[in-house]
Amino acid sequence: MKSWYQTFKLWCLDILPLTKDAIHVYIGFFCLLVALIVFRRRLGSYQALIPGLVLSISMEILDLRDGYPWSASVHDLVNTNLMPFVLVTLTRLRTFKV
Repeated sequence: MKSWYQTFKLWCLDILPLTKDAIHVYIGFFCLLVALIVFRRRLGSYQALIPGLVLSISMEILDLRDGYPWSASVHDLVNTNLMPFVLVTLTRLRTFKV
């Protein structure tokens, strides 16, 4: 029997014409955007990455509880957080150039 979380994920995959990996990337960008707008952070602030990191870890805890392997969870964490991290880091590097 599937948990409510796995049922919800399958329902989302049925509605959205995206792969599981693409959905993780979109979630990461959405969390970054929310952090920038709601918490009024600058794009160069690593604090803007915290909501995406917290959400992705929470999602992966639920996946691990349902029996998914560690390797899949690490893969999903990277998919969710890599591009926002790169964007913030590139913004910081450009800002601090002398």
